[in-house]
Amino acid sequence: MRITRVETFKYWVHWRNWLFVRLETDDGLYGWGEASIHGGVGAVETAVHELAQTLIGHDPAGVEAHWQRMYHAWRWRGGPTLMTALAALDTCLWDIEGKRLGVPLYRLLGGPLRTRIRAYASHWLGGCRTPEAVAEGTREAARRGFTAFKWSPLRDSDLREGEDAALSRAAELMAAAREAGGDSMDIMVECAEWFTHRTAVLAARALAPYRPYWFEEPLPFENPKAMAQLKRELVSVGVPLATGERLLSRWEFRELVESGGADVLQPDLIHAGGITEVRKIASLADTYYLPIAPHNSSGPIANLLSIHLAATIPNFLILEEIEPETEIRDSICTHPLTPENGFFPLPTEPGIGTDLKLDVLEANADEHRFRPQPTANRTEPPRY
Repeated sequence: MRITRVETFKYWVHWRNWLFVRLETDDGLYGWGEASIHGGVGAVETAVHELAQTLIGHDPAGVEAHWQRMYHAWRWRGGPTLMTALAALDTCLWDIEGKRLGVPLYRLLGGPLRTRIRAYASHWLGGCRTPEAVAEGTREAARRGFTAFKWSPLRDSDLREGEDAALSRAAELMAAAREAGGDSMDIMVECAEWFTHRTAVLAARALAPYRPYWFEEPLPFENPKAMAQLKRELVSVGVPLATGERLLSRWEFRELVESGGADVLQPDLIHAGGITEVRKIASLADTYYLPIAPHNSSGPIANLLSIHLAATIPNFLILEEIEPETEIRDSICTHPLTPENGFFPLPTEPGIGTDLKLDVLEANADEHRFRPQPTANRTEPPRY
């Protein structure tokens, strides 16, 4: 068996692009990967085709050897463009190997340590800005079977309008979520790099009485020592810190881990070099007794890949799931996998566990046609 061809397929879905990769072999087997990214998707698509040239003509078996070849293919390695492209091709290779052997991917990774994967509803309560709306949205998450969700009760733009009022309003909204969800509902707070050390501490003190499961990425990711300093202060008020979605390799995670910069690590499987690399990140975290909660905000291949990893690592905590996109994600899968009472079952099909019905997206070409994305969310510097 030899790799003969790579194809890419690019679509717009709701609020960003999905980029799928298909790696084909001469005996008819093919594997799917995903290289969706927020901005710069054209650069990633180009990188996929360039990196794939290191695979053409080779037997797809031996994923680790292929990963090493692709990672060192360019002198200037690393960065989100290369690592996302590499992750997509890495996923394709795992998918092909699982199909060739007729087993789900998690069997190739040593077998499952758990038979279902706890998930939390992410991007939840969007647009809910009153206690009544927040309470109803929280009850809806519970009705769907979730025991956890993530939302943003406070943004940097709120703080610009007046800190005291913004913090008071955020606390009121968080109180409504806690009352509606009860003690059994875990509530994550998405911070999206909106805060500085000072404002993050103010927000943590305001929301701590309502027991946030974690504050996610309160600071920009580039300075792990600053994250470690903030983590110690947040923990002192009872708020754990989760981060890591923008880190791309075990080397980048090493400094964060060794500096004590997080309570929960969140590598993204389609950006941090694929399952080959993220397994190593998970092992690094495990030596420091840190849990892994994979960042998972992309399409169906990313979702399935995250489930396979979560099934096989000992330090898995909980998996992000973009609940508002369940319908469209499932609609393009030949074997959709949806949460049942807040847990994903394990895939049963070989490889990743699905084929893609891209005709579903192509049937609505105007809606799903690729389009440029904004390059930044912030138009002003952070308020100190």
